[in-house]
Amino acid sequence: MTGLDGGRSPRWETTHRRIYTAAMRLFQEHGFERVNIAQLAAAAEVSVPTFYAHFPSKEHVVMQLPTAEQMTQLLATQPAHLPVAVRLRQAAPDYFASWSPELRADMLARWKIIAATPSLRTRAAEFERATAGMVAEALPAPPGAGLTPGDAVVVMAHLAAFTSGLLAWADGDGERKVEELVAEAFEALQTP
Repeated sequence: MTGLDGGRSPRWETTHRRIYTAAMRLFQEHGFERVNIAQLAAAAEVSVPTFYAHFPSKEHVVMQLPTAEQMTQLLATQPAHLPVAVRLRQAAPDYFASWSPELRADMLARWKIIAATPSLRTRAAEFERATAGMVAEALPAPPGAGLTPGDAVVVMAHLAAFTSGLLAWADGDGERKVEELVAEAFEALQTP
């Protein structure tokens, strides 16, 4: 249900947040693989169809794709004349700077669940490819030019490095800054 402004209604947002909070609690207490949709719905005090109205799968509770608009906004500040790799490296600190302390804690909790669940670690590659497609479309390009096949590979490699940095952050329980870990992963792409 959307409101007059095109956004979700407050009721929808409240239910969505309740499902998310209950799911994260159950995943942290019991492990992702041991929790089913019926348990998630019961913990959030919603029906199974209501759960599916909010999330296409339990994986989507933890693994959330950015929107195309978010990618466009993030990459719009990167000059089109710079190499794709440079633009991606410069955009990453801006992305992390936009995280509030609450979002940072939430992201760490989600990535810890992903890191601890082999099936989610594997599924992260699917989300990585989907995000790479959004990044490729969002990168400002000179008029009439799109990404070359080589640039598409650069985007995929950087998204894989980004994911590796996030997984290392989660594996280390957030002891090191995610910004440093992602920067190190990006640097590995430059090492001959």
